[in-house]
Amino acid sequence: MIMDERLPRLLRDERGMSLVFVSLAFMAFMAATTLAIDVGMFMVARNQAQNSADAGALAAAVALYYNDFNDRSASGPAVQNAIGVAQANLVMGAPPSVLPSDVTFPNDPSGQPTRVAVQVFRSVARNNAIPTFIAKLIGMSTVDIGATATSEASLTNAATCVKPWTIPDKWIENSDANGKPDGHWTPNSTFDMYDNSGNPLPKPDVYVPVDQLGYSGYNPAIDKGTEVVLKPNNANKTDPSFYNEWAIPPGRGGSWYRDNISMCNSYKQPIFDLLTMEPGNKVGPTDQGTQELIDLDPGAYWDTGCSCVKGSTFATSPRVGVVPVYDPVYYETGKHNGRNASLKVANWIGVFVEGESNGNVTGRIVPAPGLDLRSAGPAPAGAFLRQIRLVQ
Repeated sequence: MIMDERLPRLLRDERGMSLVFVSLAFMAFMAATTLAIDVGMFMVARNQAQNSADAGALAAAVALYYNDFNDRSASGPAVQNAIGVAQANLVMGAPPSVLPSDVTFPNDPSGQPTRVAVQVFRSVARNNAIPTFIAKLIGMSTVDIGATATSEASLTNAATCVKPWTIPDKWIENSDANGKPDGHWTPNSTFDMYDNSGNPLPKPDVYVPVDQLGYSGYNPAIDKGTEVVLKPNNANKTDPSFYNEWAIPPGRGGSWYRDNISMCNSYKQPIFDLLTMEPGNKVGPTDQGTQELIDLDPGAYWDTGCSCVKGSTFATSPRVGVVPVYDPVYYETGKHNGRNASLKVANWIGVFVEGESNGNVTGRIVPAPGLDLRSAGPAPAGAFLRQIRLVQ
């Protein structure tokens, strides 16, 4: 009788269930802890790896354009900048692995070699995988993290902070009635399509525009470091050393011209922009504005060893200005004199201003940043200025 009463009581006893519930709760707690600690850490590591890849790709594109566009070797500035900057951006407290082979140079959609892709790793294969905390209890002691980024020194179709000078773009020099050497363009050449009587020359000089195959003008990789001496144009000649003063919108006049030399005008100049000349003697304003510009960064100088600017207190010296170059054919076949002379922007060059004297400005051709304006149409393949950006 007693046994009969105990059996139903045991069947109804729930005291053992508390252990089951505690065990289930502990497992849920462990799972939540793993999610909160390890998965959260993985997400942080992934973001840090992406930051590392982004920084490395941008640094590589900067070096590609500003240092050496043609050097894509393992020891070159683009690859070395990519590795150095990427590894300086730590992933969970340690530098990621970036090998020279992780830096590649794919073409952009138009087929131009303007891009740099960088991969970064913290992985078992690179002996630097990220250790786990709680996941060790379920047999996962490490996790692989990696990221990739692609940047571009993209072609541009506009410029800002332009200076109020313009010189002719480079052309293909041919022999002609004036006896110039065949095919040899120099800073002392003159662009000639006609003889002194206005008749077409049998072998005129040839200009190939920036948006056509075989562009003949200035190139940042070829012309970087070339010394330029800009002289006031008082002979109406298309000469590489002679500049024309032009009025940057929206103002004009001597004071406006001087200020636009020493400061940055925010005017966004599109490719093929038509220029309005600043007539009159501008020797005084040229010297004053140029000296004010030099005084902004007096310690900066051109180093021929690295073919770069050194001694600047700025990331980019304010003495680096953008100078539009004009289409010599458009000028030669149009109006030469007065405020409405036929000047049309063909491209730009960057110029590090070194000195001035009696209206002459000396400097070095350097890479410089440009803009991408939707209203200006597609960027021409021969664009001198570039824009550094991430594309993926």
